[in-house]
Amino acid sequence: MSDMWTGKKVRLRAVEPEDWEGFRALAQDTVDVRDAGLVTPPRSDEGFRSWTAERAARAPGGEAFRLVIQTLADGAFAGSVTVGETDTRAGRFRTGIEIAREHRGRGCATEATELLLTYMFAELRHHKCEVEVHAFNEASLALYRRLGFTQEGRLREHEFFAGAHHDVVLLGITADEHWATHERPSVR
Repeated sequence: MSDMWTGKKVRLRAVEPEDWEGFRALAQDTVDVRDAGLVTPPRSDEGFRSWTAERAARAPGGEAFRLVIQTLADGAFAGSVTVGETDTRAGRFRTGIEIAREHRGRGCATEATELLLTYMFAELRHHKCEVEVHAFNEASLALYRRLGFTQEGRLREHEFFAGAHHDVVLLGITADEHWATHERPSVR
């Protein structure tokens, strides 16, 4: 395809107001939420609608943004991918991903992350992507290692939830490491 936001399985697209139910479903699975961060009290449907509508109204891009992962096969909401903590001077950014349980193990996370890395490295000239993963989150650690990320450190007993302190693993990939296994986009 000639669309840099579309792979073989998924498309990255802007958040739309009607995505609120997908985001609500992601937040309601507290086991999965705990893998990525802090479990918060339940939010109302109206809270999800207004949160999603506010994100849908934001201008595209910027130093921090969220994109929806949509399956090509049926147009389903499969999750979201984010960019945050962008340091344009140093050429670094952080990313994170959430995949709905029913879309896991199908390559959605891999392809969505690859599409995002290609955009950030090829279009915005960033040099490095960083991620933080809880040490017990084996699925995310495996995903990022498979994509070529290298472990750069470990913050011991860094986060507290579920009644205990947990380690956080720091991983990173440079643009050159990404291009070693991925084709650079062409202008034609």
